[in-house]
Amino acid sequence: MPATNLLLGKTAIISGGTTGIGRAIALAFLAQGCDVAVNHLDLDRDKPHLTSLLTEAAALRSNANPPNSVGRLAHLPGDIRDPATGPALVAFALETFSSSRLDICVSNAGICTFASFLDLSPDLFSTTVRTNLDGAFYLVQAAARQMARGNSPPGGSIIGISSISALVGGGEQTHYTPTKAGVLSLMQSTAVALGKYGIRCNALLPGTIRTQLNEEDLKDEGKREYMEGRIPLGRTGEPRDLAGPAVFLASEELSGYVTGAQLLVDGGLFVNLQ
Repeated sequence: MPATNLLLGKTAIISGGTTGIGRAIALAFLAQGCDVAVNHLDLDRDKPHLTSLLTEAAALRSNANPPNSVGRLAHLPGDIRDPATGPALVAFALETFSSSRLDICVSNAGICTFASFLDLSPDLFSTTVRTNLDGAFYLVQAAARQMARGNSPPGGSIIGISSISALVGGGEQTHYTPTKAGVLSLMQSTAVALGKYGIRCNALLPGTIRTQLNEEDLKDEGKREYMEGRIPLGRTGEPRDLAGPAVFLASEELSGYVTGAQLLVDGGLFVNLQ
């Protein structure tokens, strides 16, 4: 029987929480009893994803026994590139759930547009860096300020969604891979800076996961077969493959002595060099 109530009574924030990996983590946290506030862009194309997430979260709660064993979901639009978005999400979560502490922060929002290095525009480079790295910094800083100065006693878990791309190169990802290396480095440095407050900071490094970021690329049968052939477990990942590792890193009971770590969730892709 799977473990339950691992995050019961906790409060979490997740950036980019309506699609892909962020959505899967949000649903897993809810199922473990955690109240979750997700950040998302207020765009027409995102509304169907938000609506379906709210429906799925409501179904989880209505089918739970007892109902309060599943957490509550709330959402707040905002551009993670804006330094004000992180503090606003923290304040929104605390007020919405009448909570005195923030327990978990997942910095997940990110973009990845494949592009040739020689033709890469300054605008695409800037947008990628501002979203993936600047946005992560601002959100993590806002969460850490609450966890260190607002929580009583201080403490919490911060999870940065990095990537296998933090460890390897990508010919059409020269603007993307440095940002994911930056998220990994951010988690390592904040682990050092925040350990005295009981705040744990760790990175999840997904491999090839089927999300909106790469769905067009994986429609190419040749590329998909090549990737699947490189992965020892024989398949590309799904967003739900990140949910369990995220619960592990969020849970004080399971990972209370883990900080500054990087956890690859890639089906073995990174170690398959032969």
